[in-house]
Amino acid sequence: MKSKNDPRHQKRIKSIQALFAWGITHQNDNEELTPIIPEIKKIDKLISKAAPKWPLDQVNKVELAILRYSIWELTNKSETPARVIIDEAIEIGKEFGDTKSSPFINAVLGNILKKING
Repeated sequence: MKSKNDPRHQKRIKSIQALFAWGITHQNDNEELTPIIPEIKKIDKLISKAAPKWPLDQVNKVELAILRYSIWELTNKSETPARVIIDEAIEIGKEFGDTKSSPFINAVLGNILKKING
């Protein structure tokens, strides 16, 4: 992450916040989520396989939103290096989660990246 004021970082935060709200209300008021929401079931399966000890309903909702958005980026934004996506997710986890958020996010995304890259 270059800076907390970087427009790409701010856009990720806004999208993650909208995804967090969608996770609670299941209402989409943000057009940025339009391509993500149809893929949530597929993304959630990846999370479940990468973190089998953590059922989705037990994952912190902030962490879940960060993971969902980051996994969507990893699988749909090939122009963005995976390392950048994961670093951003970790930083956002540090910013909005608790002390255990960033290691959990890092581990889950690392496992998923291994599966994606085969």
